[in-house]
Amino acid sequence: MKLQVAMDVLTTDDALALAGKVAAHVDIIELGTPLIKAAGLSAVTAIKAAHPDKIVFADLKTMDAGELEADIAFAAGADLVTVLGVAGDSTIAGAVKAAEKHGKGIVVDLIGVADKSARAREVVALGAQFVEMHAGLDEQAEDGFTFETLLTDGSDSGVDFSVAGGVNISSIAAVQAAGATVAVAGSAIYSATDPGTAAAELRAAIA
Repeated sequence: MKLQVAMDVLTTDDALALAGKVAAHVDIIELGTPLIKAAGLSAVTAIKAAHPDKIVFADLKTMDAGELEADIAFAAGADLVTVLGVAGDSTIAGAVKAAEKHGKGIVVDLIGVADKSARAREVVALGAQFVEMHAGLDEQAEDGFTFETLLTDGSDSGVDFSVAGGVNISSIAAVQAAGATVAVAGSAIYSATDPGTAAAELRAAIA
């Protein structure tokens, strides 16, 4: 199972500083949506230049103009780009077309999707490299939601998936046991007193 750090900082300098502390312990460096909105895709270029051996993940959460937005992000240096699972099939297919052009990949973020397992199978059939079982803060606050819901949805989907939203040192073993391809850790790393140590501990917890 790969380890992905989600960097929800807001400047390129902060992203470079954080990536420098954790890169040795992670496989995928994600530039979060707030970072890309605040700093632009030049942040993607900067991170890829600083860490060319890492998979750079641009969390665009594209909802429309899939081919165009993905093409721009790949040209900037991204290896993986997200499209929302609630987007239309044509948007996802367009993004996949751009990925194929660049030899890169599309990840479909299933935040807000009611039946995540069923949609996961649909979007992988459209060409997504994998899906992200992701619950946002609002969804996590809804009645009946538990972190285990994401793990069950991932296992039931039968496709490659990542898990985001609640991954930490206490939950990462369960994420791996559920069969996840990637564990996405955000605040468990960037909010830690020592992000490098936090990332190293998560890496060590992966069997």
